Amino acid sequence: MTNNRSDARRRRLSILDAAISLLNAPTDPSLEAIAAAAGVTRQTVYAHFPSRDVLLAAVLERVTGEAMAELDTVDLDAGPATDALLRLLDASARVAAQHRLLFQRTAAVPVTPQEDLERHQPVTARLVRVIARGQRDGEFDDRLPADWLATLTIRIGHAAGEEADAGRMSRARADAVLRVSLLRLLGVPEADDPAQTA
Repeated sequence: MTNNRSDARRRRLSILDAAISLLNAPTDPSLEAIAAAAGVTRQTVYAHFPSRDVLLAAVLERVTGEAMAELDTVDLDAGPATDALLRLLDASARVAAQHRLLFQRTAAVPVTPQEDLERHQPVTARLVRVIARGQRDGEFDDRLPADWLATLTIRIGHAAGEEADAGRMSRARADAVLRVSLLRLLGVPEADDPAQTA
């Protein structure tokens, strides 16, 4: 029984690995292509993931876990909160760039507001932590709740990504505009406006 469970676990991980690899490629893969890349049959894919949406949700969960490990390399308690926030944004941008097509495809999967909240919770928690620290230290405006500001940060981040994906801004300009928008939202004074130079 233990070997059967181990084999099933290995097959599931192989399917997820193949799906992540193919979903990051330009051509949107079929379940047959994912099965072939994983070295299993289509029926085996369905045995683990009853639908494409279920597979995409599992892929997103796996990639989110890896992304959080990347974000955890950022020391949110070191230095000014503003610097910590910008380091967090940089780490998030690296993860987004690595899985840009995959995130676009999984974003098309319909979710409830509660599921969307849960999907963003790991990032939200880190943002709340650094924003609350900035408010306590007097770096950030403390007139609005940290959790509300974290939610707005995520929404603005999505908007910047969508502008770049649509070609309405270069990736560099979208990143610069995102930084300026967040610093203004948090009430951080700026000496220079990078949005003007990107």
